[in-house]
Amino acid sequence: MSDRISSRFDALRAQKRTALIPFITAGDPLPEATVDVMHALVEAGADLIELGMPFSDPMADGPVIQHADERALRNHVGIANILGWVRGFRERDGETPLVLMGYLNPIEIHGIECFAREAVSAGVDGVLVVDCPIEEDATLQPLRSAGLQRILLSAPTTSDARLAHAIETAEGYLYYVSFAGITGAAKLAAVDIASRVGDLRERAKVPIAVGFGIKDAASAKAVAVFADAVVIGSALVGTLAGAASTAEACRRAAAFLAPIRAALDGR
Repeated sequence: MSDRISSRFDALRAQKRTALIPFITAGDPLPEATVDVMHALVEAGADLIELGMPFSDPMADGPVIQHADERALRNHVGIANILGWVRGFRERDGETPLVLMGYLNPIEIHGIECFAREAVSAGVDGVLVVDCPIEEDATLQPLRSAGLQRILLSAPTTSDARLAHAIETAEGYLYYVSFAGITGAAKLAAVDIASRVGDLRERAKVPIAVGFGIKDAASAKAVAVFADAVVIGSALVGTLAGAASTAEACRRAAAFLAPIRAALDGR
């Protein structure tokens, strides 16, 4: 399996560009729009896509993503659908890295080994499992064994011992949660996290992506000063909510992301 994540970050580093990583909930606003919205995001400047796997109890997420999960689940969106959409995306795009983000329960129900094999076959590059702590890392070893990179989380409250473990074992990139809270819950204070992220960049073997609280071009540009990547989720998911057609969802996705890409590139 090719290492699309590292290759993408290497290319961006050579260009002195910050990675833009949008998050969307698979199956929302419309199941049939998912693949086209992913392509629209790439065309608007996404360097990597995080695709959320809907779950009934998304404990790290705020109301916007919770409601998106609920809408997707009402449409019976599950792992089989999501992997099918990844395969569909890969028919046209073999370069953009894809990371599935979600919770352990649906993966366990699907079967961890089965999920790992099918995800690799579909074209997934990495998995971020929010509620599987690093102490239980062996639980997800089948993901690594199959060729998936496990994206780890770090936060302002992460202990030094756990942070050292995360730095040592992180693959793809290390996702730094900018504040202790749920997605979409607070205004980003870039100055408060710059030193922490700077320390992580010096110590980590992988790039540092910052998420939670990034809502627009201004907040993304502020974070890009000290991070390798910015992740934007709730604001985008909220923008897509209620789109009545695939075409409308794609228009909303592109209109939202393009100004952020331009700001990151200094345009």
